[in-house]
Amino acid sequence: MITLDRILISSLFLFSLPIAHADQGQNVFTQGGANPAAMACQGCHGPDGLGMAAAGFPRLAGLPVGYLSKQLRDFRDGTRKNPIMEPLAKALGDEEIAAVSKTLAAMPAPAAPTTRRQQMASNATEQLALYGDWSRQIPGCVQCHGPGGAGVGEHFPPLAHQPATYLTAQLNAWRDGSRHNDPNQLMVGVAKAMTDEEVKSIAEYFAAGQEAKP
Repeated sequence: MITLDRILISSLFLFSLPIAHADQGQNVFTQGGANPAAMACQGCHGPDGLGMAAAGFPRLAGLPVGYLSKQLRDFRDGTRKNPIMEPLAKALGDEEIAAVSKTLAAMPAPAAPTTRRQQMASNATEQLALYGDWSRQIPGCVQCHGPGGAGVGEHFPPLAHQPATYLTAQLNAWRDGSRHNDPNQLMVGVAKAMTDEEVKSIAEYFAAGQEAKP
């Protein structure tokens, strides 16, 4: 027979699981993982998780859980290359990756602008961001990454308010083949079709969180 005490203990245990998970994620972010090789995320990405633009470290705060955990797993198994992130990710266990991803996703982040494809583009950069250039097989950035570059799901991260240096570096990594962990090699083709000037201007556009003019 199940006693009231057993029910209460079980309920308290189940209630404590999300709290423990959150604490673990916060610990990884602020202090590092259980493995001493897993350094604290905030050392490079800032105490608020908003990144360090001057150093090219991206914003992690507010990114989707699925995207964050996928990137950490990709760094861990070598699918995505980075000399700093690879050893750090390899030192994290599955539970730590899940926990810190949830912690980062819940952190406050700047709201993405409300630019949508129905709006008129005011210049060539905005035209590329909203509508792309199908003569070169370039879709509009917001078509995959959501209105204003807010991000969509596991594969299409937020572009808005990411450091321009980071966005430029990633586009160039797609172009030269050093990054290739996207679905169906979509970004590889898009980035290779862009000019150097377009890479620079589109990175600056989303970093600034610009609004389309009506």
